[in-house]
Amino acid sequence: MSEELYERLANAILRGDIEGATKAAEDIIKAKADADKALKKASEAMLKVGDMFDRGEIFLPEVMIAADAMKAAIEVLKPALSELVKSELKRGRFLIGTVEGDVHDIGKGIVATMLEAAGFEVIDLGRDVPMSVFLEKTKELKPDIVGLSALMTVTRENQRVFIEMLKREGLRDKVKVMVGGGATTGEWAERIGADGWGEDAPSAVKKAIELIEKKKRGE
Repeated sequence: MSEELYERLANAILRGDIEGATKAAEDIIKAKADADKALKKASEAMLKVGDMFDRGEIFLPEVMIAADAMKAAIEVLKPALSELVKSELKRGRFLIGTVEGDVHDIGKGIVATMLEAAGFEVIDLGRDVPMSVFLEKTKELKPDIVGLSALMTVTRENQRVFIEMLKREGLRDKVKVMVGGGATTGEWAERIGADGWGEDAPSAVKKAIELIEKKKRGE
């Protein structure tokens, strides 16, 4: 019976069925099934969604709806989760925004949604964000990762500027920096000294999880 409920939940997430995912999670709670295992199955389903996107089988709107279904299920399951799993849900704090001079934020918004579904606390600064604001919020909020999006070549230089600002303030070793957006590449990220780059939303989330694990290990 429990296995059937877990499969219902996973399939609802794969379909992007928010109502179905919520109902499946509610039924799991009512049946007193293992909420931790349910969350594991839901997370596996979300990873499948990312893989399907990578293979071109689904598109970004479907990824976003699946992420919303995942978030809805988590809210229902959360009270029944073990303290250990609850702590793991809080992967880390992620500060994200589109850099100054750039008003594109659709991709950044998708990344933010998927990060939340993956268990990150996300602070979205929006678009056209001055680098001084990124620095101020980094000092104030102490995020684990800062994500800088740039879709235009003329604005991506601000990503380098931010990293240099962190160095001057003695904060570079306190926070991981990720870059993304249409104007960026892995080679660009390496050149400016960023810790990671995301080609698209699912790969950005995978990289963020990897960086958090490294940070926990003190790397």
